[in-house]
Amino acid sequence: MNITSKFKTLIPFISEDSEFEESAVKSNRPPNTAFRQQRLKSWQPILNPRTVLPLLIMIACIFTPAGVGLIISPLSVQDVTINYTDCSSLATTSNFTEIPHKLANYHFKSRVESRPLWKLGESSDGDVICQIKFEVPNNIDKSIYVYYKLTNFHQNHRRYVDSRDWNQLKGHAVKLDDIVNSCKPLRERDEKIVYPCGLIANSMFNDTFSTTLQNEDGEANSYNLTNKKIAWKTDRKRYKKTKYNATEIAPPPNWIKKFPDGYTDDNIPDLSTWEELQVWMRTAGQPDFYKLALKNEQDELYQGTYIMEITDNYPIKSYGGTKSFVLTTITETGGRNISLGVVFIIVAGISIIVAFIFVIKLFLQPRAMGDQAYLNFADEDELKNNSDVFDPEMREIL
Repeated sequence: MNITSKFKTLIPFISEDSEFEESAVKSNRPPNTAFRQQRLKSWQPILNPRTVLPLLIMIACIFTPAGVGLIISPLSVQDVTINYTDCSSLATTSNFTEIPHKLANYHFKSRVESRPLWKLGESSDGDVICQIKFEVPNNIDKSIYVYYKLTNFHQNHRRYVDSRDWNQLKGHAVKLDDIVNSCKPLRERDEKIVYPCGLIANSMFNDTFSTTLQNEDGEANSYNLTNKKIAWKTDRKRYKKTKYNATEIAPPPNWIKKFPDGYTDDNIPDLSTWEELQVWMRTAGQPDFYKLALKNEQDELYQGTYIMEITDNYPIKSYGGTKSFVLTTITETGGRNISLGVVFIIVAGISIIVAFIFVIKLFLQPRAMGDQAYLNFADEDELKNNSDVFDPEMREIL
């Protein structure tokens, strides 16, 4: 009995002369290919002590030196981190006072003789300035980077991340009705279009770091920093100068201190050169993050005592966050973070322990292994003649 006869037996209501019969059988029959008939070659590893133990040892041999390298390299980073959130309330205006131990952290090759200090000052515009004095006990090779660190600031919130209009940022004069809805409620202000719109631009970090580390021994020994090329190269190409007129747009509400009288033809910000904004607009994935503010990739930082002046504007304590000044070097693996190296060491340690357990069990309770030459599938003729597997009708179909 062939397959067609079998279908006639199973579906008796199909007539002998029906044209639908043959077409139905053919249309439902998958092509006779290796992929459609599940005849693709495959490989399934057979796990036994001879294959597992070398694999575990190989993993340990690879991950151990890699983990050690990922720990040693970050530990060579030299840095100083100072939490200046409470500078305006703890520091004095008369003289420098010691920063509490829990607010200052540093790592240098040489021993630091004096703790970091701070003092309050005031700019010509009436802004509060936090002056931070710290010691660099040894010369530090280039490059030097200055970051600001924020904690408990959730830039990764979905509505916050979407709150911008890329057409605006690319320089297009977007009409109010065409601005993306994610910019609400910061699309319009005083019957003008908010430029740039959205929550990200409105919440931009506005503390400013002086571009010079003042050396206590004199201005000639000061260390210069720059805010050029601190943004990603792709971001510097993405942002363009706007085509808006000053009469069409208004600054975000939180920019009122920088633009007290709004925009004029002379003070509209050029986003293509404003790299601090470009850095801020690239949102962070974690609530605690660093963002680059200044750098010097050309000069060595010499031993001495330096003063960094920070204009204290950003209100961080209202939601329980903190802000810190970070001066650091970096290595090929990044900053001073040994987490990845520790993970590699843990994986290597687990592999060694499991391999050791397998070896002990193999000696105490050896397991007899069968001949793997017999691990192959029966051919088609054996399947047809195997009455224990198929019934007679199925054998006829095969």
